[in-house]
Amino acid sequence: MTETGERGRPLSESELQELVAATDAGGRNPGGAVALFMATVAFVWSAFQVLLASPVSNLLLPGDIINNSRQIHLAFAIFLAFLAYPAAKSSPRHYIPIQDWIMAIAGAFIALYGYIFYEKIVNAGGLADNTDKWVALVGLILLFEAARRALGPAMAIIATIFLLYVFFGSSSWVPEVIRWKGASLQKAMSHMWITSEGVFGIALGVSTKFVFLFVLFGALLEKAGAGNYFIKMAFGALGALRGGPAKAAVVGSAATGLISGSSIANVVTTGTFTIPLMKRVGFTPEKAGAVEVASSVNGQIMPPVMGAAAFLMVEYVGISYVEVIKHAFLPAVISYIALVYIVHLEAVQNNMPTIGDKVVNLGRTIGGMALFFAGFALLCYGVQYPVRWIVALVPEGAGWLLAVLTGLAYLALLWLAAQEPDLEPDDPNAEQVELPDVGRIYKTGLYFLLPIVVLVYFLMIEQKSPGLSAFWATFLLFFILLTQKPLKAIFRGENRTANAFREGLGDFVQGMIDGARNMIGIGLATATAGVIVGTVTLTGVGQVMADLVEFLSGGSLILMLLFVALLSLVLGMGLPTTANYIVVSSLMAGVVVELGANHGLIVPLIAVHLFVFYFGIMADVTPPVGLASFAAAAVSGGDAIRTGFTAFFYSLRTVVLPFVFIFNTDLLLIDVTWWQGVIVFVISTIAILVFTAGTMGWFLTRSRMWESAALILIAFALVRPGFFMNMIQEPWREIAPAEFITEVGRLAPGTELRLKVAGPDFDTGEMRESQVVLVIPEGASGEDRLSAVGLIVLVEDGLVKLDEPFPGTPYFETFKNYDFYADEPVRIVVALEPVEGLPKELVFIPALLLLGGLALVQSRRARPGEALA
Repeated sequence: MTETGERGRPLSESELQELVAATDAGGRNPGGAVALFMATVAFVWSAFQVLLASPVSNLLLPGDIINNSRQIHLAFAIFLAFLAYPAAKSSPRHYIPIQDWIMAIAGAFIALYGYIFYEKIVNAGGLADNTDKWVALVGLILLFEAARRALGPAMAIIATIFLLYVFFGSSSWVPEVIRWKGASLQKAMSHMWITSEGVFGIALGVSTKFVFLFVLFGALLEKAGAGNYFIKMAFGALGALRGGPAKAAVVGSAATGLISGSSIANVVTTGTFTIPLMKRVGFTPEKAGAVEVASSVNGQIMPPVMGAAAFLMVEYVGISYVEVIKHAFLPAVISYIALVYIVHLEAVQNNMPTIGDKVVNLGRTIGGMALFFAGFALLCYGVQYPVRWIVALVPEGAGWLLAVLTGLAYLALLWLAAQEPDLEPDDPNAEQVELPDVGRIYKTGLYFLLPIVVLVYFLMIEQKSPGLSAFWATFLLFFILLTQKPLKAIFRGENRTANAFREGLGDFVQGMIDGARNMIGIGLATATAGVIVGTVTLTGVGQVMADLVEFLSGGSLILMLLFVALLSLVLGMGLPTTANYIVVSSLMAGVVVELGANHGLIVPLIAVHLFVFYFGIMADVTPPVGLASFAAAAVSGGDAIRTGFTAFFYSLRTVVLPFVFIFNTDLLLIDVTWWQGVIVFVISTIAILVFTAGTMGWFLTRSRMWESAALILIAFALVRPGFFMNMIQEPWREIAPAEFITEVGRLAPGTELRLKVAGPDFDTGEMRESQVVLVIPEGASGEDRLSAVGLIVLVEDGLVKLDEPFPGTPYFETFKNYDFYADEPVRIVVALEPVEGLPKELVFIPALLLLGGLALVQSRRARPGEALA
C-alpha cells in the first residue's frame, strides 16, 4: 500500500487501478481460458446470490441449498480468493500456480463440508468426530490464508491469536487476568466450524443474506455510470466556490459512500479526479489527500449501507433495519456538514483561488443542494401514497401495474438524458478545467435515482427485508444496464442499436463479475471474524476485557470511554469495515454497557455499537496502519504518515460525535418526537460547526486562544445541555426504602427509575454493584408492576431485598452475575426517580447569546468578505 513509485510521485492511472484491484478485487489477471473461468465462477456466484434473495427462491432452489447457503457463500469466496489474490508480492500475476488451485479446491470443499455431510453431523448432535476436527482445522488454516491474501495480515493474525487463546488459555505464560481453562481440539473445532457459533455464525449469515446484494447493487450502479454522474454533479455545483474541488470531494464521496463498502475504493474512485484539482487551487498534497480520506471514510458511517455494518447491527442489537438507519442518520449527515465547513475554513484561511470564471452565490448553492436532497427525500416518502391508491384500485394486478409505471418513468427520464451527450470523465490535469453546467448535466443521470428510490421505498416504507429490497432495486438495475444504451441510440436516431445492446450486455456481465470480486474480501472477513466471535462466546473473554478496562480507567467514566475508543481504534487497524465492526463490537460493546451501568451511565445498545463502530473505522485514517491514508497518498504523491495525521485532525468531529451521542442519545433520535428531532438536528449541526471553528482556530476571522476555548465550551453546552442544567437543579429524587413499592405503584407507566443494586458476586462472592433502569409498566399496584417485569421485592430490616428473577423475564440476564443464595442479600441500595424541572434546552439561550457575542467581536476585526469568500 505504501508504494508510490519514486518519492513524492503520484501513481499513474494504471497503477491506481492495480492498487484498487489488489486491495478490493484481487491483483491477479491470468488471461485466456483461466480468466474466462474465473469470470464465469464470479458471475455464477452473483447469479446464485440474486436467486437466493429473490421472492421465488423457495420455488427455484432446493431447501437444503437455501439452508446451507452460508457454506456455499464461503466456498465461492475461498475458491475465488486463492485464484484472484497472489500469495506474495513476488508471486506470479499472469498465471495461477498449481498449489493455489489445490488450496482453492480444498478450501471450497471444506467450506461445503457441513452441506455435503449434513446427515452425519446432525446425527452426531453437531459434535465433531475425529475426522471432522482435522478437516475443520485444515479449513481454518485455509480460511486464514485466504483472508491474509485478500485483507492483509492483520485479520489473519488477530484471528490466529484468538484461536491460540482457545487452545492455550490455561497455560502458565498467559497472564492470570485473562487465563481460562482451555478447550480440546475437538470442542474448539465443533464450536468454530461444525456449529453456527463460529465461522458460519451470524456475521457470515448477514454477508450471505444482505451484504452481497448491496455490494452488487453498488457495483452495477457504478458500471451504469452513476459514480461519474455524482462526481460531476458535485463538482458542477461546488467547483466554483473557494476550495470548491475539496467541497466537491466531500459531497461526491458522500454520494459514493452511500453504496460503497470500501473506504479505499472510495478514495481512489473519487480521489483520482478531486485530489489533483485540490492541489491545483492550493491544497498541499497531504491536505488534499486528507480531505479525500476524511470524506471517504465517513462514507462508511453513512446509511443505508454503512460499509455493510448496518445489517450486522440489525442482528447484534436486535432492532429493525429501519431503526438502525434512523439512529445512524443524523450523526453521519452532521459529520459531512462539518467536513464541508472544515474545507471552507481551510480555503478561507489560505485565500485559495476559485476554478473557472463562473460567479456563484454560496447561500444559493447550499440552498439549492438542500432543496434537492429534501425533494429527493420527499419523493421517496411520498411515493407510498400513489402506490396505496393503485393497490386499493387493482389489488390483484397492482404489482404488474406498478412495474409498468416504473418502466414508463424510466423511459421518460432516459429520453430526457438522451437529449444531452453522455458524460465522459474529466481530466483533472488538463490545462483548462471546465466546470460542468449543472443546469444541463443534471438530466443525464436522473434515471439513476430510480433504483435508489425503489430501494428506499421497499426498505423504509414497505419495511421489507434488506435482502428483498436490494433484490428489487438490483433487478431494476439489470433492466437499466441492458437497455440504457440501445434506448438512448433509438431516442437519438443513431443506427447502432445492436452494438449498443451488446455494450449494455457487456456492462451487465462485468457488473455481476465486479460485484462478486468485490465480495471476496467481505465474505472472508465475516467468516474469519466469526472465529473471534466464537472465541468470545466460548471463553468469556469479553468479561476479561471489561475487567481490564475498569482497572485501567480507575473507575473514571470518561477514562473508561477513552480506553474503549483507543482499544477499538487499535483492534480496527488493517481491517475492512465489516470485519472491523464485528471485532470491536464483539469485544468492546459489552464493556461499555457493563461498565457504563456500573457508573450510572445507562446507554441504549445501538448507541454503544455505533460508538465502537465509529472508532473502529477511524483505524482506516490513523497511522501507522491507515489504509485509506496510504491510498490517498498514492494518488496525491504526498507523505502517507502526514496525510494520515492531517486526516485524523480533520476527523476530530467524527471522533467527538460518539461521545456526544453516548451522553445525549437525542442525537440518535431515540425517544424523540419529529419536532424534537428537527431541533436536535439544528442545534447539533450548529454545535459541531462551532466545535470545528474552535479546533480550526477560525470563526469569522482568525480566533484568539480564549475565543477558540469559548467556541468549544459553547459547542459542549449545545450538545450536552443537561450537564449545566443539572448544576442548577437536582434531576433525581431518592426514594426511601420503605416507600419503594408504594412509589412504584404511584408513578406513571413509562417512568424510568434508576436503581443501584448491590450484592455478592456469583463467581467470587465479593460485593459488586451495578445500575439498572426500571421502566414502570402498567399495573394496579407496585407489587403487580414489579412482578410484571419478573422482579420479586421484599422490604425488611430497612432494606429493599431482591429475589432471583425467573429465567425468561426481562431482568434475568441483568442479574445473572449475582449470587442470590449467599448470606448477604442482593438489594436495591439507591432508587432514584426523575424530578420534573426546567427543560435542559434553556441552556441553549445563554450559549447562543455567547456565540452571537463572539460573532460580533470577530466581525469587527474581520476583513470585508473574509468569512464567506
